Amino acid sequence: MQANHTQPILIKKASGEHEPFALDKLIRSLRNAGAEEAIIQEIGQDIQNWIYDGISTHRIYALAFSMLRKKEKQAASRYRLKKGIMELGPTGYPFEHFIGQVMGTLGFTVEVGQVLPGQCVTHEVDVVATRGNEQHFVECKYGQSPDRIQNVKVPLYIRSRVNDLISKRKESAEYRDFSFHGWVVTNTRFTSDAINYGQCSGLHLLSWDYPLGNSLKDLIDRERIYPLTVLNSLTKSHKQQLLNQNIVTCQQLQDNPGLLDPLALSEKKFQTVMHEIRQMLKPTKS
Repeated sequence: MQANHTQPILIKKASGEHEPFALDKLIRSLRNAGAEEAIIQEIGQDIQNWIYDGISTHRIYALAFSMLRKKEKQAASRYRLKKGIMELGPTGYPFEHFIGQVMGTLGFTVEVGQVLPGQCVTHEVDVVATRGNEQHFVECKYGQSPDRIQNVKVPLYIRSRVNDLISKRKESAEYRDFSFHGWVVTNTRFTSDAINYGQCSGLHLLSWDYPLGNSLKDLIDRERIYPLTVLNSLTKSHKQQLLNQNIVTCQQLQDNPGLLDPLALSEKKFQTVMHEIRQMLKPTKS
């Protein structure tokens, strides 16, 4: 279908809201995936000619991914990153381990799924990240659909839990010179009230698109911390087997290919998977 460009094309977001189609956003996402510039321009032109009023961002994404996959498989894997994060479910545990891997890549010593005493009660902490004399308590909020928005109740609750933990640890000689920080991390988004409260209360918030320039997506792309769910060469069943063993990133498989042994892959299939992983973790062209 040929689009009429005399008026902006309005597309439907996951939230149900409509906004004008922005070709530059599509181009940027393809470029971030490491696609060749000629292919980026070709896909962008095809999408622009095909879209129509009311089409969902999901359908645009699916078509762009399909076109990119035919041309550049590794770039397509990177492009489907958001969907790959959503596939870390259905429980939130793989996402907690994924965030642990993110923090580990940033230089922290990480513990996942800890039960720690607070001043008043004990708390289950998803990720405890320590670097030098700073310690971070991270709460992970995993959503299986992009329209699950984290409202202000979440950071309000986590702030009180973190304060209870900090009060207890400050009494300990072991942590005398430590600074403590609280985090809420989600693969979806925060409301504006949640962000405002986080900024005001000193609670770090990290979501798919926040903070600008240092969001979860930015960290993943910059540090090459891709979830194994983006791989095209593994079946859904294979991926689930690995997730069940707390193996969540492509980097883990590259560092220790023996983690694939329980899948009983043929030698050809094994080499295909490892090749895709190596290509995934190569830096994209600037």
